[in-house]
Amino acid sequence: MSFSTRDLAPGDRVVAWERTLSQIFVGLEVAVERGRPWMGELTAERLGALQIATEEFGPGTILRSARSVAADHSTHILVRLQLDGSALLFQDGRTAELRPGLLAFHDARRPYRIVLPQRQRARILMMPRALLRLEEGQLSALTANVVDEAGEGAAALLLPLLCGLVDEVISAHAARRDQLARIAVEMLATLALEAVSRRSAPALWERITASVHARLQDPGLTPQDIADQHGISLRYLHRLFQMQGTTVNTWVRTRRLEAAREELCRDGAARRSIAAVAARWGFINPSHFSRTFRETYGMSPVQWRGAHRET
Repeated sequence: MSFSTRDLAPGDRVVAWERTLSQIFVGLEVAVERGRPWMGELTAERLGALQIATEEFGPGTILRSARSVAADHSTHILVRLQLDGSALLFQDGRTAELRPGLLAFHDARRPYRIVLPQRQRARILMMPRALLRLEEGQLSALTANVVDEAGEGAAALLLPLLCGLVDEVISAHAARRDQLARIAVEMLATLALEAVSRRSAPALWERITASVHARLQDPGLTPQDIADQHGISLRYLHRLFQMQGTTVNTWVRTRRLEAAREELCRDGAARRSIAAVAARWGFINPSHFSRTFRETYGMSPVQWRGAHRET
């Protein structure tokens, strides 16, 4: 689809532009300043679940108001990739200042506002929220945060590739376009996961490790239990531990070994059997505990306890 306000009477342009944006994306409202010249041009096409549009508009404001959300129950996720000019995206109490080459997500399920100080151009990608494979809490942390190439991580590699890939999707032969569109969606999902991980991971990591410390004595503790307790997916839980250079099971086992080692050093440790200490800290099999203890500390639990008593 292609649309332009160029040939419309000035008095008809705002209504026509607002109607077109609402048809292509989600229910929206448009505001422009009287007396300031503006123009809107839009091209859009759908490739499977992904819609790609190129928007030229400004100056003006695009608003997804509470009234728009109530009237149009779309739950799509939109991605704004700025090509020329600048834009300010407001959602969930945050502001993303977008310049050429920068990207930000916004969620049609909640109100948002985009302020365009001057004429600008952007790619707008729209997809079902399920394609990002994020929980609702993660999506709320994702919106109106700038994704750029600064620093290390997936964005430094993927963002330039995504920009080129979207251009290629638009111009590619029909036989390849759907395949390229699926790759673009996977790139967006990766960028989204990294963005929420970087912003929410530190606080979530503290909560998870504190709760696991409190449950070290539970032999039935599993990664799925931990993920369910904190309302995140098992995949995201493993991702958090990978960011710390470890795995869930390795981290839990290390903390249990440390707790058992400390207990073997306390007064009265000689009156407790190794099997009792192992069971106390979640090790069901005493032999497995002793073998793992030796591999970690270079001596058996009995030797450790004896060396500590001698000192």
